[in-house]
Amino acid sequence: MELKECINYLLTTAQHNVFQYLSIRLAKYDVTPSQYGVLSCLWGKSHATPKQIAETLCLETSTISGVLDRMQKKELIDRVINKEDRREVQVIITEKGRALQEPITEIIDSVNEEVLKDFTVEEVAQIKNALRRIASVDFT
Repeated sequence: MELKECINYLLTTAQHNVFQYLSIRLAKYDVTPSQYGVLSCLWGKSHATPKQIAETLCLETSTISGVLDRMQKKELIDRVINKEDRREVQVIITEKGRALQEPITEIIDSVNEEVLKDFTVEEVAQIKNALRRIASVDFT
């Protein structure tokens, strides 16, 4: 099979293109797409554990740890020990992180609209359904 027909190539290049565009749009707020994912997990919640965030974002816990480190330095989140179970770390969003919800949500909506503008409503639904189906396949 030719490289440019390989599903991995097509998914990777499409994801890279959207990621780059989103990165440019989020740069105004000094937030990366990965950091947006963490913020999105925390908006509307009192806290989450790093493991919960990693599972939601389909990332390894070790990967999310570095993202959380950088976000804590930017004062977007804080990590506190659970008072009821001292073995558990809870990630909480700061006021600075919470204040980004509205402007970043507007960017996300705008990026989604821009990326999908050349597709009909039916095609958008098909694309999303196809991606959900691929994402749910268990290859193990």
